[in-house]
Amino acid sequence: MADLDVEVSRLGARGDGIADSPNGPLYVPFSLPGERLRVKPGAKRGVGRTASVVEILQAAPERTKPPCPHFGDCGGCALQHMSGPAELTWKRTLVAEALARRGFSAVLVNEAHAVPLGARRRTTLHAVRAGGRIILGFNARASHRLVPVTVCAVLDPRLSALIEPLRVLAGHLPIPKRGLELSLTATAAGVDLLIGARGSPELEAREQLTDFALAHDLARVSWGRRDPELIILSQSPQVSLGGVAVVVPAGGFLQAGPDAEAFLIERVGAYLGQPRKVADLYAGVGTFALSLAAAGAQVSAFDGDDTAIAALQAAVNAAAGRLRVTAKSRDLAERPLTAAELADFDAAVLDPPRAGAAAQVEELSRSDVATIAYVSCHPGTFARDARILVDGGYALIDVTPVNQFQWSPHVELIGRFERQ
Repeated sequence: MADLDVEVSRLGARGDGIADSPNGPLYVPFSLPGERLRVKPGAKRGVGRTASVVEILQAAPERTKPPCPHFGDCGGCALQHMSGPAELTWKRTLVAEALARRGFSAVLVNEAHAVPLGARRRTTLHAVRAGGRIILGFNARASHRLVPVTVCAVLDPRLSALIEPLRVLAGHLPIPKRGLELSLTATAAGVDLLIGARGSPELEAREQLTDFALAHDLARVSWGRRDPELIILSQSPQVSLGGVAVVVPAGGFLQAGPDAEAFLIERVGAYLGQPRKVADLYAGVGTFALSLAAAGAQVSAFDGDDTAIAALQAAVNAAAGRLRVTAKSRDLAERPLTAAELADFDAAVLDPPRAGAAAQVEELSRSDVATIAYVSCHPGTFARDARILVDGGYALIDVTPVNQFQWSPHVELIGRFERQ
């Protein structure tokens, strides 16, 4: 198709600019609303087509120079060409639009909370052998093609500094055809490395991993997808939650960065006030349970991840009776706490995965729990679950987006519900 001159009217949910054309909408990556562009239409996408920028005829004032040399090829970021304030405004719009689609047009959506760059403490790199060399990096956008990277501006500097050393290390490890996963978590005691491989490593690989850990002052190295095998432990990889040290399981879930985590903990506490008994649903390693207990609440924590619950219970045990927390393994999607089981609680906090917590909020909607703080990484499933709660007699008081996934179309948020 011939090149077209178009004007971008809005951003789509993936962060692409959308321009109307005689043949339907064009989805233009790395463009901004208000820009006039010359574009080349490409493959079909829904009722429209993708398009690539041939020339920027008139740039938007929000356009800025991307700081990363890999931007545009690496699929990790979609918005480095957008100014920080404009990104925060767009993230707020994403949340407001998701709520409006479920009938919540009048709900207060606060300004998005900004998180500093270089705060991301978790990432997973992929390594492959190709053409006689090792490629280590992230997937290209909507592709299985691996883009080699040398730096990453969103990561904790300790993680970014390990990218090139890890590429060299990968050359000494067995790499399957589909590639090798290397998951990193920055903790107070150092970086935790999990090699997502099957089987058990040979002696040579063990020696390489041990040498690497000692040379780069790693806290721990583990091997395996399920029930990872410990290769070397120099220090326990700990994080502090509510003033309590928690040893993070290998590959375990944490909020993406400590700054966003601290904001969410503060907001949960403010939403719930001074509750007597709290149900922490999808509790993980105790991000909210331990802080709420430290403030005086009695907390019952539930999660389907056995290793996370074990880590939380170990932290509670080490606190030697200072905290009133019980931790129980329970798949809340398959076996949610019933309204009858929730009768003893005056507050609840939820932090489910992207799929949301439909089964659990159905039970909450029939409960007498007075206040709910709901943390979500997906505005769409949050809005769906909010509809269930509100139809069951709750009021959605307000929502705050949290931009802990900078330069990506993903957004964290927290909402407050009160029983009417």
